[in-house]
Amino acid sequence: MTVAGTGPSGPYAARRPSLRDGNLRQVLRAVADSDEPLSRAGVAAVTGLTRSTVSRLVDDLVVARLLDELEPRQGPGRGRPGTPLAPGSRVAALGLQVNPGYLAARVIDLRGRTVAQRYVAADLEQSDPATTLRRLGTMARRLVRSLPTGLRLVGAGVALPGIVSVADARVLSAPNLGWADVGVADLLRGRLGGLTLQIGNEADLAARTVAEESPGRGGRLTDFLYVSGEVGIGGAAVVGGRVFPGRHGWAGEIGHISVDPMGPRCRCGSTGCLEQYAGLHAVLAAAGLPPDASVDLLLERVRSGDPAARGAIEAAARALGVALASAVNVLDIPTIVLGGHLAAAADVLQPLLERELDGRVLSAAWGSVVVDVAPDDPAPGATGAACAVLGALIDDPAGWMTPRAG
Repeated sequence: MTVAGTGPSGPYAARRPSLRDGNLRQVLRAVADSDEPLSRAGVAAVTGLTRSTVSRLVDDLVVARLLDELEPRQGPGRGRPGTPLAPGSRVAALGLQVNPGYLAARVIDLRGRTVAQRYVAADLEQSDPATTLRRLGTMARRLVRSLPTGLRLVGAGVALPGIVSVADARVLSAPNLGWADVGVADLLRGRLGGLTLQIGNEADLAARTVAEESPGRGGRLTDFLYVSGEVGIGGAAVVGGRVFPGRHGWAGEIGHISVDPMGPRCRCGSTGCLEQYAGLHAVLAAAGLPPDASVDLLLERVRSGDPAARGAIEAAARALGVALASAVNVLDIPTIVLGGHLAAAADVLQPLLERELDGRVLSAAWGSVVVDVAPDDPAPGATGAACAVLGALIDDPAGWMTPRAG
């Protein structure tokens, strides 16, 4: 395994973008976004570049291991078979996630495949940041050491709940962890073996796993509101396949929309926040279950007709309906994607939520709100964090290549 400490924030950051840089980006994006492997001729057709230009650029991307040449295949016509291209299988990124209920580390390659991963359940509510990040760093270091020889790591990303400052890699406020003004980069970077590090909000990064099938390849949904169901409730608005960050990168905190100003006090300091009704701990408590109970047990109680469990799900659906209808009315994004425990409970939650939304969304008479479910992933923030690093590479491949190739 090779650690790549250079890249857009490394020694090539000051270079002036050139026409060649843009062409390299076009070629890599075309291959990454294709449902089927493209040949050099196929890349030329997609990008509009000449075949000779594409051939030279592909050769350089192959040398840099950003593209792989697959076994040649015979096309419908005569002549030499085309050589299919695929994103590089020996280039990957490390994705990490801190959640109130677990730590996760995952390595994703440029094709979107999981190379290696570790997941540890843990009670991290009101945890010490330094101790938790030290533990995460140790997990990451062990995972990296286990990677196959020849794999190149180009960076690391960390998904964290709450308000984060991407520019200086700090958690400003994570109420469910009990963290405030934590310099994640200062506490973690030295444990990552020289990897460049970026951080992001957990829900924003989890939403990326819905917007993209793999790094650089769009998913089936391009415009949606993602609702991350964990101990708390996070959210992200995705428009045109990209997460809408807001002015400071703090958009999407739907869990702290007040659905009842006279409701219970939230850890954020407000009252009646959505997560006080739809967060996992809140739903379990309302159902008369302990905080470590499984969603499966909750659903079993609902299906058996337990009134407390049914009431908890109904209260969660009402609160979600109030908050999400407000968001849909403001943003005109009529597709909701449920993640986390909300996805796990979708079969009982979805019809209740759709009914609430149909009664509250102003435009529902002309087009019902669609409630969808995110792919099953126990740590989507870690996946999204790795994909964000790889997405930056695809946006600027020249910045990750040697001066000769770039």
